[in-house]
Amino acid sequence: MKRMFLLAACLLALAVGVAACGDDDDETTTSGAATTEQTTGSGAEAGENIVQVAQGTTDLSTLVEALTVAELAKTLEGPGPFTVFAPTNEAFEALGDTLSTLLEPANQEELAEILTYHVVPGELTASELSDGQMLETVQGDSLEVKIEGEEVTVNGAAVVTPDVEASNGVVHVIDEVLTP
Repeated sequence: MKRMFLLAACLLALAVGVAACGDDDDETTTSGAATTEQTTGSGAEAGENIVQVAQGTTDLSTLVEALTVAELAKTLEGPGPFTVFAPTNEAFEALGDTLSTLLEPANQEELAEILTYHVVPGELTASELSDGQMLETVQGDSLEVKIEGEEVTVNGAAVVTPDVEASNGVVHVIDEVLTP
């Protein structure tokens, strides 16, 4: 329970940080079909935590909103370290009507469970992931890493932008919302 609360707080912190960012981005990174924009190079270089990094990434605005609704951002602003597999806006849009239902205050607990399933304690860069590796999430279930050539997937979701550094961990942008 303590773990879930900690993860929830982290995800909320991430959401708050993303919501505070403007559209003054000056760096664009493209990998596969996803485009992420950041205000300043590496978040770790700028001293930005995971939430601030997400706030500075235009394609993670839905994640930030979800973290705010689930009241998880404060946790991800904490010392960590954390590894976050962050779904893009497009990944959330693929949920269709389910997304709007999850964002309703009455579904805060279910949303928090889904979001905490995207967070792993500790900092794991792409080079530290291995094929077949099982990662225990803050939510309590595990994620399976698959690596084929240059492609890295987590439970079937492709990592489209790996190793976005933050002062308290690392973010890997993925193309699907993971469900426990």
